[in-house]
Amino acid sequence: MKDPLFEPITINGMDVKNRIYLPAMHLNMATDFIPQDRMIAFYAERAKGGAGMIAVGYSTVNELAGNPGCLGAHSDDFIPGLKRLSGAIRENGARAILQLNHAGRYNHSMLLGGKQPVAPSAAPSRLTRETPRELEFGEIKQTVKDFASAALRGVEAGYNGVEILAGTGYLISEFLSKVTNQRSDEYGGAFENRMRFGLEVARAVKAAVGPDYPLMFRINGNEFMPGGLRRDQLILFARRLVEQGVDGLCVNVGWHEARVPQILAEVPRGAFAYLSRGIKESVDVPVIASHRINDPETARNMLSDSMCDMVAMGRALIADPYLPEKARTGKDGDIVHCIACAQGCFDHVAALAPVECLCNPQAGYEESRCLQPAAAPKKIMVVGGGPAGLSAAAAAARRGHKVSLYEQSGVLGGQLLLAGAPPGREEFIELAADLARQAEIHGASIYLETTVDQPLIEQEAPDEVIIASGATPMLLPIEGIEEADVVQAWDVLAGKARTGRRVVIVGGGAVGIETALFLAEKGTLSPEVLKFLLVHQAEPVEDLYDLATKGTKQVIVLEMEDAVGRDFGKSTRWAMMEDVKTAGIQLRTRTKALAVTENGLKVQTPDGKKDISADTIVLAAGSQCHNPLGAWLEEKGVPFKVVGDAKAIGRAMEAIHQGFLAGAEV
Repeated sequence: MKDPLFEPITINGMDVKNRIYLPAMHLNMATDFIPQDRMIAFYAERAKGGAGMIAVGYSTVNELAGNPGCLGAHSDDFIPGLKRLSGAIRENGARAILQLNHAGRYNHSMLLGGKQPVAPSAAPSRLTRETPRELEFGEIKQTVKDFASAALRGVEAGYNGVEILAGTGYLISEFLSKVTNQRSDEYGGAFENRMRFGLEVARAVKAAVGPDYPLMFRINGNEFMPGGLRRDQLILFARRLVEQGVDGLCVNVGWHEARVPQILAEVPRGAFAYLSRGIKESVDVPVIASHRINDPETARNMLSDSMCDMVAMGRALIADPYLPEKARTGKDGDIVHCIACAQGCFDHVAALAPVECLCNPQAGYEESRCLQPAAAPKKIMVVGGGPAGLSAAAAAARRGHKVSLYEQSGVLGGQLLLAGAPPGREEFIELAADLARQAEIHGASIYLETTVDQPLIEQEAPDEVIIASGATPMLLPIEGIEEADVVQAWDVLAGKARTGRRVVIVGGGAVGIETALFLAEKGTLSPEVLKFLLVHQAEPVEDLYDLATKGTKQVIVLEMEDAVGRDFGKSTRWAMMEDVKTAGIQLRTRTKALAVTENGLKVQTPDGKKDISADTIVLAAGSQCHNPLGAWLEEKGVPFKVVGDAKAIGRAMEAIHQGFLAGAEV
C-alpha cells in the first residue's frame, strides 16, 4: 500500500512531490527586511531534508505591515534577497511559496520607527498593549493594491506560488472579526461586509499574478476568541475565497491572544484536524491541516482519514529537517521529534532573537555548527546519560570518535524523564528516547547501571572525558526537615514517593508548579472515560468538566518571592498558570517555610507566622551541580569538559546545546 504522505499532489498546475508543507514561520533571521545567510541556510537544509513545499515569511506588503526583522516584499529593492531565498529552496528539491501579510494591530510602534500601527478599528491590542489607528477608506484600497504588488514581486523573485496570511489575528482576520472591526462603512457591520477586505485582496492578487499561478490563503478554522468567528462562518469565508480563484487553503488555529493553547505541549497531536476536515468537506481545492503535527504516523492517519490533503509540519522540521526523508525511507524511528516546548522558537521570537531549538542544536546554525569529521579520532568517555550527555555522545560519535557513555541508573534521559511526568508533557520522555537513539545509531557504546569512578577512568584511559553528571536536589534549611517525612519533588515525579491527600509543595519555580499539576491530576477522569460518559450523556457536561479537571488531592504551593513560575518561558507560563487555576491549586506567595510541625509546616507570611496542615511536604527548592570527578581529572591532567547541570543549573535546551558543542569540539 502506498504511503499517503508521499503521494504527489498538484495545486493549480504546481506539482508537489509529497504532502509535507513547511509553513511560513517568523525566524528573526532577516535584517532590514533582507534574508541573511543564516535564513537561507536554514531553508536550504529543510529542502534537502525532503519537504515537498516550503513557505517563507511572513513578508511585508507595505511599510506598516511588519518590522525590519520580517522579510520585505513592499519594495523592488527586496527582490534580490527574496530571489536568493527562493533559489536555495527550489535548487534543493522543494517548491517555494512566499507568504504575504499585514500584521495590523499586532504591530508595535517601537518596531515601526515610532509610527502608530493601523487596524480596521481603534481596538486596543492585548498582545502589544497599544491602540492602533483606524485605517481610512482610501488606505484600505491602497493596502489591497499593496498585496497585489507584493505578490508580483514574489513572482519575479522565482516563487512557485504565494500565500496570503488571513488568520492568527493579523489585519485580514481583524477585518473579519467583530471583536476588532467596529466600522460602520462597507467594510464593517454584517459578516458579508467584514469579509470584503479579504475577498478584495484575493481578487486583486489573482488578477495580478494570473489564473495559472498558484494562490493560497492561510485562514483560521476557529478564532478561539470570546465573541470571535465560529467554524461555520470561517467555512463560509473559505468558500468565498475559492470563488475568487484561491487555489489552496491552509487552516490555521486561533489568534495569538486567544486563551486556548494552540502550539504548546499540552495540545494533543493533530488536535485541530477537525477544523481542516470541516473546510475540506466544503471546498474543492487542496486543504492543509496545521498545528501539532510532529510525527509521520499522525500525518499519515490524517491524510488517510480524509481530514486534509496536506499537512503543515513547521516546528517538526525545525527539530529534524530530515523528517520527510527519514519517513520516506522507512526510518521513522530515527526522527528527533518536536516536543512543543516553545523554548527555542516562540520564546526567542517574543524576545526578538533568532529561532533555535531545544531538540536540535544545529537549527539556526546550519553553517556555523556543521559537524566536521575528526582529524584524529579519539577515545571519548561521557559521564551521564541525561540530555547533555546524550547530545555530547551523538555529536562526538558523528564526527568519528570512539564514544562510550556511562549512566549510573538503569535508564537514559535524566531530568527529561521528570519533565515528562506532568500532564501534557509526556513528549519530553519521547525526546529522551530520540536522543538516545541518535547516540546509538551514530555508534556510541552505552553502559547502564555503571558508576564512573577513578579506577574505571584509569582502566579505560580515555583521551578526553565529557562530564554530564547532572545535579542533585537541594535540601532547604528548615527546622526539623531532616527528621520529618519530607520528600523531594524529583522523587514524586519519578514515582518513587507517595503523597497524602493534602500536599504542601515548598518552592514555586517550574519544578514546583509542574509537580503540583502532576499531583492535581490524580483522581481526574481519563480521556477514555470522559469520552465514554460524554457520548452516552451519562452526566451533565458541567459535572464532567469538574470531574476532568479537579482531582482528589488538595495541593498548596509556597513561594518566598511575589510570583510563581518565573523560570517558565513566556510562551508557556500563561498556559501553565491557567492550568494551575483550573486544577484548583492554591498559590501562596511571599511565604517562607520555617519549621516542620507535627501536622505540617510553620510558615512566615506578610501577616505573621502561621501553621499549614499537610499530610505530605514536597521540596521543590532548586538543585545543585553534581561534578565529583572534575577536581581529580584536573589533578591527573586528563582533558575534560563539563556540560549541562554539572556545569551550571539551567534548562534542557542549554544542556543539549552545551553537550552538542562539547562533542563538536573534542
